[in-house]
Amino acid sequence: MEKQIDSTTIYDGAIIKVTKEHVLLQDGNTAVRECVYHHGGVCILAIEDDEIILVKQFRYPNRCDTLEIPAGKLELGEDPDKACYREFEEETNRRAKNMRPILKMLPTPGYSSEILRIYEAEDFKEVEDSLQCDADEFLNIIKMPIDEAYKAIFDGRIIDGKTVIAVMYAYNRKHCK
Repeated sequence: MEKQIDSTTIYDGAIIKVTKEHVLLQDGNTAVRECVYHHGGVCILAIEDDEIILVKQFRYPNRCDTLEIPAGKLELGEDPDKACYREFEEETNRRAKNMRPILKMLPTPGYSSEILRIYEAEDFKEVEDSLQCDADEFLNIIKMPIDEAYKAIFDGRIIDGKTVIAVMYAYNRKHCK
């Protein structure tokens, strides 16, 4: 266990808060921890006719397009079990009757508090009166067969961590019953 000695806020933005913290280690020494605090996010695995619904979007920090399962950040205090419905509809124009929790994960526990929760959309359909994407999001919906998505992980077309996990889950369920 590490005990916080002090904390200095470096940046406090709309999505993240960055701090520099001094901590007391279990052996009595001290260390510096640079931390990113984040409200977390929800991710949705949606399978339609043996195809995974993905979104293709440009990710500025890495300066590249990515293929990802639909996902989005939580607002402060937002219930992830409700947010997953909103994010799925905003990003895919589909409305799900049920979202089944699959797992939660820490994508970067060495410096970030972010928790991602992956759900599976069940009994969903495309709707015309769907919620709209954020104004700064430009998404293309792509449906990819589960087996092709699995291969896309190993040939470098799918490199997003949450999507790798969701595809592996879908592939394993399909082939290892």
